[in-house]
Amino acid sequence: MAAPLYNIPGSTQAPATPAATAADASAAPQARTVNEVLAQSQVESVMDELERDLVGLAPVKQRIRDIAALLVVDKLRLNLGLAAGPAGSGPSLHMSFTGNPGTGKTTVAMRMAQILHRLGYVRKGHLVAVTRDDLVGQYIGHTAPKTKEVLKKAMGGVLFIDEAYYLYRPENERDYGQEAIEILLQVMENQRDDLVVILAGYKDRMDTFFKSNPGMSSRIAHHIDFPDYAQGELLEIGERMLAGMNYHFGPGARETFAEYLGLRLQQPHFANARSVRNALDRARLRQASRLFADRDRVLSAEDLTTLRPEDIRASRVFQAAAA
Repeated sequence: MAAPLYNIPGSTQAPATPAATAADASAAPQARTVNEVLAQSQVESVMDELERDLVGLAPVKQRIRDIAALLVVDKLRLNLGLAAGPAGSGPSLHMSFTGNPGTGKTTVAMRMAQILHRLGYVRKGHLVAVTRDDLVGQYIGHTAPKTKEVLKKAMGGVLFIDEAYYLYRPENERDYGQEAIEILLQVMENQRDDLVVILAGYKDRMDTFFKSNPGMSSRIAHHIDFPDYAQGELLEIGERMLAGMNYHFGPGARETFAEYLGLRLQQPHFANARSVRNALDRARLRQASRLFADRDRVLSAEDLTTLRPEDIRASRVFQAAAA
């Protein structure tokens, strides 16, 4: 492995194999079956959480399961001395998540970090989520320290760069994003056994970004596209969100919210689960105003946890549709 051009404080040049410690190795015999790897790593519980906690996203879940299967099999191959490449060239696990806002990219990245950690491919399994502003400086000499500091925090885990295409702005010759890209490229290649990078954003813009940065594209092993949610899936997401906040739809409110979603999907700037959450937050505000107006009434738990149809129908989405 070539020496890294950029030294990141706090990073380690870990072996290019799953990062099991000596204590881990002595605690359990080397696995010889898939079930033994699953039992030792407990990675299947993360997969079950992914299946249970996320609505829809069937193709995404299948890709994550495929990647997990590959890592499990690689671990079995390693235990038999069957290296997949030259010594010191561990598997490339950098990824690209493409899709519209609110389609679960950050949530899946968190689960991916847990999977990689439990299988021993990263030391810590934490996720550091950043955007361009966290990496790129505004003057000469500012970008490298910012980027290195982020990489230092992410080492041993997963670095999630949202809207990664904003790092590259060729129309601005005084832009410092290219410097951040060059540092990332070196670290992604030379310390890929201690850091996994996930680049995320709109698919068309990410495609353009990769065409303009072939070095970055060549380091991405897994491209996963996140589809938009269907209306029925969005309704289920809304019900789950409400349950998590100790709210529920009262009589007729679920049907009203389904009607709201049908109208909102026809409007611009819809952000899937993010827009669902925003709509429910506004409905909760209207419910609070409704309850606040009746100051002398003794409010029951049912009153305080129920959204009525009128809390939803007061939305400007309905007003716009009626205009």
